[in-house]
Amino acid sequence: MRKYISIIFIILICSLLVLAGCDNNESSNVENNTVSNSTAQSDVEEGEKILNEFDYKTAAEKQMAMPEEGDTVAVIKVKKYGDIKVKFFPEVAPKAVENFTTHAKNGYYDGLTFHRVIEEFMIQGGDPEGDGTGGESIWGTGFGTELALELVPYRGSLCMAMSSQPNSIGSQFFITQANYSEYVNSYFKSSGFPEGLLEQYKEYGGYMSLYLQYTVFGQVYEGMDVVDAIAKVTTHTTESGQEDKPVEDVIIETIEVTTYKGK
Repeated sequence: MRKYISIIFIILICSLLVLAGCDNNESSNVENNTVSNSTAQSDVEEGEKILNEFDYKTAAEKQMAMPEEGDTVAVIKVKKYGDIKVKFFPEVAPKAVENFTTHAKNGYYDGLTFHRVIEEFMIQGGDPEGDGTGGESIWGTGFGTELALELVPYRGSLCMAMSSQPNSIGSQFFITQANYSEYVNSYFKSSGFPEGLLEQYKEYGGYMSLYLQYTVFGQVYEGMDVVDAIAKVTTHTTESGQEDKPVEDVIIETIEVTTYKGK
C-alpha cells in the first residue's frame, strides 16, 4: 500500500518508452525514443502542474462536510463498540458506492468482522472469509479503481480494499484512522507531495501514500471515536504472518443504508 505519487510519473514514463520500443525499424527507434522521452517529460511536468495547482482546501472542506438532507448515508453498527456513520460520493465513485450499499442492503456484511486492524493506519472489514482472502462484488467479478484528485484518504475516509491485481475490488473496505504526524509529513514532503495537499493533511490527518492508489468513496461524519477504539484493540499474528488480526473478533452487526434527515 505504501506507494507515492512520484511512482505514478515513473509508470507513465516507462509506459511511453515501452510503446516507443514497439517499432521494428531500428533507425526509427532512436528517433522515436527521443521524441517519447521528450513527451514523457512534458507529461510529467503537466501532471505535476495539475497536482500543484489543484484547490485541495475547497475539496477537503467538501469531503469533510456533513451530509445534506436527503443524501444517502450508512450506519455501520459494530457490536460492543457503537455506530460509525458514513456519507458517500456517488458522483465520483458510482461503482464503489453501488457495490457497498447494495451489499449492505442485502445483509452481506452482517456478522462479518474488521479482520485487519492497524493503529495509525486503518481498520479493514467486509471479508466473509475473515482473513483478507475472500469477498466479491455485487456483479460477481472484481472492478477497477475510481480515482479523483478531490477525494483524498484523509482520516475517516471510506475506501475500497484491493489486491495488487487489476480489477480486484470486491467487497472488502477500510476506514482510514491515521492522525497527522509531523514526521510522516516531512517524509511525504520529500517524496514530492503537493504543498496544498500536505496543508490539508495537517488539518485533517490521514494516510497520504494511499492517494490516487485506492478508491475513496465515502467519509465518516460521525463515530470516529468508534473507529479509534477499534484501532486500539489487541492483535495477534496469524498463520500467514500478519500481525494485525484482532484477538477478539470485532463484529459488524449490520450496515443500515438510510437517508440523512439532518440534525
